[in-house]
Amino acid sequence: MAASLETQHPVKAIAWAAKDQSGIFAPLNFSRRATGEQDVQFRVLYCGICHSDLHLAKNEWGFTIYPLIPGHEMVGVVTEVGSKVEKFKIGDKVGVGCLVGSCRECDECTKNEESYCPKQVLSINAHYYDGTVTYGGFSNIMVADEHFIIRWPENLPLDLGAPLLCAGITTYSPLRRFGLDKPGVNVGVVGLGGIGHLTVKFAKALGSKVTVISTSISKKKEAIETFGADEFLVSHDQEQMQAAAGTLDGIIDTVSANHSLLPLVNLLKPHGKLILVGIPTKLEVPIFPLLLGGKSIVGTTSGGVKEVQEMVEFAAEHNILPEVEKIQMDYVNTAMDRIEKNDVKYRFVIDVGNSLKAE
Repeated sequence: MAASLETQHPVKAIAWAAKDQSGIFAPLNFSRRATGEQDVQFRVLYCGICHSDLHLAKNEWGFTIYPLIPGHEMVGVVTEVGSKVEKFKIGDKVGVGCLVGSCRECDECTKNEESYCPKQVLSINAHYYDGTVTYGGFSNIMVADEHFIIRWPENLPLDLGAPLLCAGITTYSPLRRFGLDKPGVNVGVVGLGGIGHLTVKFAKALGSKVTVISTSISKKKEAIETFGADEFLVSHDQEQMQAAAGTLDGIIDTVSANHSLLPLVNLLKPHGKLILVGIPTKLEVPIFPLLLGGKSIVGTTSGGVKEVQEMVEFAAEHNILPEVEKIQMDYVNTAMDRIEKNDVKYRFVIDVGNSLKAE
């Protein structure tokens, strides 16, 4: 007979979890593994909510493991370290993002690209090496191998900075990877949501000229005056889009809804790249503009551990912080409804430490 969630491991923990595809969250008692020789245990203080948490909660991708305890943007303070841990001590501020495991031996791992390891272990909704399910930051305690723990910069606020561990690296990584991190490069950003507004901030800090592409003219003022974008295009304004054709070196497309790629490909210079970081369910690829312009459409996932560490340090140095709305844990169902309606500016962060306490 299978062990209950409370007895699989020795460390008692509490969380809010979705128990079926209704996606409704409720309190849950479960357990974490004991802190191993190379493990770090920390008290979760804040956790961001990603749109993918909503997709998983409702099993929209068809592979959710229930009960689901999401949250892959978790930050807190170390409470225990294993005997062989070298990089962290009790009291350190730390975080965990999308990964808690990889083989550490393949070509990708040796290049510090753990997010492309074929044996990677995601921090939520995956099976760890001991066969148990991984649970995320909608909980009061986290345990992970020190290799996947991020050291949090002292001058970077834990609460405001938490979404950097997914939304931040999701945009920072492709900007670096595809050479869009140089002064004078023309970067397009599709969508001004949770990832999009951070793309603008990072690209500007890297010296790029930034054009925001959005369906909503109402976002123009904020894009330019608040986030520092240089230009703003309304994607359904054919005159604007035609006038800007062939002007962008690369585009970061953050939109998760199904949409046409042709107008975006037309904005690219020859050899430009359209980089997908959103997760639509279906897209049509415009072949002739790719062939005739030597253009490409590529996708990326979150970066490796070394790059995530580099990203949070860059954010601290340049004062790059997400725009967030802090909430209590018992507001999470309302928050998910609002995310579904795009009613958030721009990321929710759960105050886990003050709203989820063991009895």
